[in-house]
Amino acid sequence: MSSSVIGRCHFGVEAAGTKRRTAVWRSPRAAVIPSFHLPMRSYEVKNRTFAEDIKALRLITAIKTPYLPDGRFDLEAYDALVNLQIENGTEGVIVGGTTGEGQLMSWDEHIMLIGHTVNCFGGSIKVIGNTGSNSTREAIHATEQGFAVGMHAALHINPYYGKTSIEGMISHFESVLPMGPTIIYNVPSRTGQDIPPHVIQTLAGSPNLAGVKECVGNDRVKQYTSNGLVVWSGNDDECHDSRWDHGAAGVISVTSNLVPGLMRELMFGGKNPALNSKVMPLVEWLFHEPNPIALNTALAQLGVVRPVFRLPYVPLTRAKREVFVKIVKEIGRENFIGERDVQVLDDDDFVLLGRY
Repeated sequence: MSSSVIGRCHFGVEAAGTKRRTAVWRSPRAAVIPSFHLPMRSYEVKNRTFAEDIKALRLITAIKTPYLPDGRFDLEAYDALVNLQIENGTEGVIVGGTTGEGQLMSWDEHIMLIGHTVNCFGGSIKVIGNTGSNSTREAIHATEQGFAVGMHAALHINPYYGKTSIEGMISHFESVLPMGPTIIYNVPSRTGQDIPPHVIQTLAGSPNLAGVKECVGNDRVKQYTSNGLVVWSGNDDECHDSRWDHGAAGVISVTSNLVPGLMRELMFGGKNPALNSKVMPLVEWLFHEPNPIALNTALAQLGVVRPVFRLPYVPLTRAKREVFVKIVKEIGRENFIGERDVQVLDDDDFVLLGRY
């Protein structure tokens, strides 16, 4: 009885001329390569990031997420924004933070953007994924995924809206700290609940606590730095004094999306009240409305992102857009990202998306 081989399956020939399977199918050789080893950061020291690596950062940008007219991420514009940050000396980016509108993303989008940033820029800049949540279960899952796709550190906020007790807050952070380097973010104006210093002191024993992004003010910053804790100012209007008068490591900045070179000079160039005063009109303009409304508007006016907004965010009024044009001219267009002349834009130029 003759037999034939088709691919990797062997067939016998029965008397009636029909074929029957006589051997188990074997997978193609290329599908199984026993010696092949993926560089998982959790096991390879050369790719591992420690809390000390994060503590050394001085300028971290809470990066904007740009959109296409159909609401999807505009990754071409995003990559250009991150490249501009790198070229101007920014050392880290927060991906999917409040400024990056993580609150308007699905978790699939969120983790994809973290992974994309790591794959494209992880060798040049530290990628800190905002994987915090008011649900401990979600925070754990998102943080696992974030570290799995290669982020260098996580940003975690205290549970908001529903809030919790102090003991619950500590348990929440203790659930995510073991996964990797972590920055805890205190912004009571958004969460509705302050993270008291004794909570941070309780967590300070974890080797993964890189530090605190603190928005309460410089008295709190000084309280932490006096006790040896690393703090980044979360307030652009206070970050110069935080850095040079109160011992802050640096800033996690919104303004650096627009003027990364000037913000680097403020964090690295020594005390410079004149430069700080020069930047202040821009900072004040950026925070007249809740962030990231003004930033989104400004980036569109500079021509570096499309004028697309995911609701509930809407652009600033024409009058405020005209003020931005004046601020750019006063500070100097050369200090801002992008190459196009700043425009006021018409109201009809903006696309507002309720479904995306």
